[in-house]
Amino acid sequence: MRRRRVLFLCTHNSARSQMAEGFLRTVAANSFEAASAGTEATRVHPLAIRVMGEVGVDLSRHTSKTADSLVAEPWDYVITVCDSANERCPVFPRRTTRIHWSFEDPSRATGSDEEQLQTFRRIRDEIMGKLRAWLSDQAEEPG
Repeated sequence: MRRRRVLFLCTHNSARSQMAEGFLRTVAANSFEAASAGTEATRVHPLAIRVMGEVGVDLSRHTSKTADSLVAEPWDYVITVCDSANERCPVFPRRTTRIHWSFEDPSRATGSDEEQLQTFRRIRDEIMGKLRAWLSDQAEEPG
């Protein structure tokens, strides 16, 4: 059976899309091929790397990429994980299913280092919950 291809998009490809990619690669690598990109490229946020490491997902080798570099590839699903990326999502020339999940940008968290870390953990957990529910729905679809 062919693995379905999923591209996660956010604005900077620094946290939310990187976390979603890492989770999908970890929990469903036999069924899905995952990648992530942004409408702009920056760097993978150090706190995203840290909180994902806490749950056994290594993002240390991930790099930030732009959606334009991946738009010509065949994607079964393009999942935007922030409102800005949803609004600025490029047109994918091949048939794909677009899905939008809106998560707060943890890189905009303010406060102490511990408060920022807690925000990254909360968003990580929200992404994982949404991804688990989506995978459950995928398993129930005939196919």
